[in-house]
Amino acid sequence: MNALIAVSVGNTRTQIGRFSDLRGDIDASESVPNSEMEVVLERIAHHLKEVEGSDAAVVMASVNRSVSDPLRARAEGKLDIEVSVIGEDIMPAIATRLDPDAATGVDRLLCASAAFSRLKQACVIIDAGTAVTVDFVDGEGTFHGGAIAPGAAMQLRALHEHTDALPDIAFEPPPEEPFGRNTREAMLHGVFHGIRGLAQRLIERYADAQGAFPMVIVTGGDAQRIFEHEQFVDRIVPELLLLGIASSVAAAGVDEPVGDD
Repeated sequence: MNALIAVSVGNTRTQIGRFSDLRGDIDASESVPNSEMEVVLERIAHHLKEVEGSDAAVVMASVNRSVSDPLRARAEGKLDIEVSVIGEDIMPAIATRLDPDAATGVDRLLCASAAFSRLKQACVIIDAGTAVTVDFVDGEGTFHGGAIAPGAAMQLRALHEHTDALPDIAFEPPPEEPFGRNTREAMLHGVFHGIRGLAQRLIERYADAQGAFPMVIVTGGDAQRIFEHEQFVDRIVPELLLLGIASSVAAAGVDEPVGDD
């Protein structure tokens, strides 16, 4: 295989990435709302055309089967391609130390795989999206799990839906001044600093467990807005999950388009 179109179906958006070299950097990436399936199909077709003539594969990862299952069927029918799925046809390239019956999200495993394949050392992976996950990979490349919490938009929606007076607001970073001078600002301060404080406390616990502070890599739709300029963050990598798909395909040693009979 000379090229890869990686597709990651999340809870609200689908990421698409194009790789001409599985072990190299991503050539191009974009994100489309899940509600715009025809646009997702058009963008997959566009990226396939960009690598036309190469031995390309389309590989999908999903945490939202209600979107990914029909998307896969439409892509295979409309674009006349085979779509392989992480967790079914190809496994995430990361060892785990979890409960035997644990059903860990493939997104967490792929982000961990990408982070360790590049850092080659113990690391914490924060994914700030619909949910916030804070996970730990040790120096041998083993995924230990971590923590899951509501994301920023989910927290704000819960505040609105479960109270009588709090407004329905969109997430954005709060003003730099430490005090929320009105209800909206107070809600933004609570969510923004709550997520950062959660991450910092968990990183400290992971550091205590391993005896040293690990590197911290952040991804997800809210990564930049929440963690930009945060001192404990080493890198922000928006395409980390797509990179995890590529590293897992490379580790599987796939030499031709996967999914073909």
